[in-house]
Amino acid sequence: MTASTFERALPLVLKHEGGYVDDPADPGGATNLGVTIGTLSLWLGRPATKAEVKALTVTTVAPIYRRNYWDAVRADELPPGLAYALFDFAVNSGKKRAVIGLQRALGIADDGALGPLTLAAVAKHKPADLIDALCDGRLAFLRQLSTWARFGKGWGRRVEDVRKAALAMAAETTPAAPSKCPTCGKAMAA
Repeated sequence: MTASTFERALPLVLKHEGGYVDDPADPGGATNLGVTIGTLSLWLGRPATKAEVKALTVTTVAPIYRRNYWDAVRADELPPGLAYALFDFAVNSGKKRAVIGLQRALGIADDGALGPLTLAAVAKHKPADLIDALCDGRLAFLRQLSTWARFGKGWGRRVEDVRKAALAMAAETTPAAPSKCPTCGKAMAA
């Protein structure tokens, strides 16, 4: 919703992204702090080198994450916990795949574009319910990938960590139901 939500979400994403790796089994190639050589090349507008990927810092990747992922999934327009869960999904599996996951969780047409219809549907649901459905769908998607055998254990832990943190964020921003009637002061039924 605000820049502070992004500033809170980015370290949570980076916790799972780690430092420099160039695993031949990872289709992303050379990666540092979750930014692949391909993503950095697009950001720079020219082919990036592995040395440039190795040199990335949190300060240099923050604007990449902000524009390429957070802004791309319109996270500022979503409740904080859901924004974080969708942002992490986009970073890990791509923006379109993440939005499709959200649309499937909402039970609406899954075109991969987060527009006014998707935002209107989000507003009709409890953030915690959407977070759970999004994380469940994300796990189902990941399990079908051919690389699940190699990376699945880590992906599964990541999704459960995201779920836990996102639900905590949602709980912080969801007003508690009043325990007493504001008019008469009588206890309200649960």
